[in-house]
Amino acid sequence: MFTGIVEETGKITGISIENSNTILNVSCSFIDELKINQSVSHNGVCLSVFKIQDGYYQVCAVKETIEKSNLSFLEVGSLINLERCMKVGDRFDGHFVQGHVDCTLDCVRIQDLNGSWKFSFKFDKTYKKYLIPQGSISINGVSLTISKINTDENYFNVDIIPYTFTNTNLSNLEINSPANIEFDILAKQIANLNYFKS
Repeated sequence: MFTGIVEETGKITGISIENSNTILNVSCSFIDELKINQSVSHNGVCLSVFKIQDGYYQVCAVKETIEKSNLSFLEVGSLINLERCMKVGDRFDGHFVQGHVDCTLDCVRIQDLNGSWKFSFKFDKTYKKYLIPQGSISINGVSLTISKINTDENYFNVDIIPYTFTNTNLSNLEINSPANIEFDILAKQIANLNYFKS
């Protein structure tokens, strides 16, 4: 379980393919604190550390993960948002993030508001039931608040403060770039309950 508060941006130092799996080599500042089988969020995708080397660690993304996320777009040198799993007793600064990406959505507009940034993401109507005004959403593993939902044109907005823009890879997003999306687990549970009631 994660909170969507990114610790740092790591760097992809190697990518290899083993059968249908993608192996990522990741370098970051907290490698010496990692343990084998520890969960780390990578752009919002929960992956388990299976090897630790000098200067990098390795995680494996299976075929389903690659198909549901933007990890297939990574290249050597790409920056990736990293967050280690929650510790009992820590402050809970974001929202409940499982690290189970639901889909990717394209960024369709970026507005520089001279101090903050407004990002717009196009969504399929099937996801409308998970979107709540002022509700939480995880984008590339970052806990954000939905500031506006336009149901006529099927897009929603999130507003990014300077610290988040500078300290995550959201600053590298471009128009039509796919971002990993995890809808709020509470919204998904409520939608699921309503589905079974009907």
